[in-house]
Amino acid sequence: MKELVLLLLVVAEASCRSHGTQCVPGCQCREDLKFTICSRALLSQLPSGVSASSELLDLSDNLISVIPKRAFSNNHKLRVLLLQSNNISEVQDGSFSQLEFLQKLDLSWNRISTLTEGFSVGLGFLRELQLAHNQLSSLDSWSFLHLDGLQKLNLTSNRIQTIHARSFAYMSTLRQLQLEDNRVTSLRRGTFSMLRSLEVLNLARNQIREMEMGVFNPLTSITLLNLADNQLSTICFKTFLSIHTYSTHILLRGNPWNCECELQRVFQKLQSIQRLFLDDYSNLTCQEPPVLRDFLLMKVDGELCIAETVTVLVITITVVITVLAAMLMGERKRKKRRRGLHWTQRGDLSDESDF
Repeated sequence: MKELVLLLLVVAEASCRSHGTQCVPGCQCREDLKFTICSRALLSQLPSGVSASSELLDLSDNLISVIPKRAFSNNHKLRVLLLQSNNISEVQDGSFSQLEFLQKLDLSWNRISTLTEGFSVGLGFLRELQLAHNQLSSLDSWSFLHLDGLQKLNLTSNRIQTIHARSFAYMSTLRQLQLEDNRVTSLRRGTFSMLRSLEVLNLARNQIREMEMGVFNPLTSITLLNLADNQLSTICFKTFLSIHTYSTHILLRGNPWNCECELQRVFQKLQSIQRLFLDDYSNLTCQEPPVLRDFLLMKVDGELCIAETVTVLVITITVVITVLAAMLMGERKRKKRRRGLHWTQRGDLSDESDF
């Protein structure tokens, strides 16, 4: 869809002068294509008088700061609305409530810090929502309340630290979720509830240190899980075992792995599961212990586990020998005490017989 829109924009701009006889000042129009192009028009507010027949409205690269309530009440035929690269910091409740046919909404590269409960009212047929490069810090259970038909959601490069349970609970048709380059530190159970259609989950370049077992359970259609460039030092086998799709590719590079023997066992078991593919396993490097820093994980696994096993055996044998030696010494002392007591008793008996 993106490629088609770009192509149509090029065609529209190439012929807008000859066809744009009735248009908003500062904009370019193609009535036959139902396009209104107001990009880079130095607009500080939404233009009035946009043709009611327009299906694509491009307001990108302007100076718009507020999207008022019912701002597009005369443009209910819009299918594509482009608002990227403005100064938008406020989207009032019900701003898009009249856009029942809207399929793509681009609000990327703005200053939006919160999504109110009324943000998504009227967007039940929206298929793609772009919110990348804004200032969102948390996602709540009402953030995407009315986006029942959404298939693509891009939240890349925000400031998201907290994702509350059921934040995506109303997105049963969502197929792609981009959360790359945020500040998420942990993944809790319930975070991705109801995302049964999700195919791509991009969590790269966050600060994820821990993941609860079962967090990926709802993702019954996932084909790509990107956890690269986070703060994972170890993982739990059961966390990924709960993924039951036929084929899932997992990316884990750029994490500070602690290359202990247990981690090696986890990766060995993961690689034995035919439905899971660790695409970048050969590029994973160790952060801990210091002696293995920057070593490739796959090249230290065998030696490390053998060394650990030998160490455990040596310690176990030493402990067993120490315990046995202590038991033997204790037994000897008991025997000595018994002999001493025996001779003492015999001495006492001899003294009695002298009388």
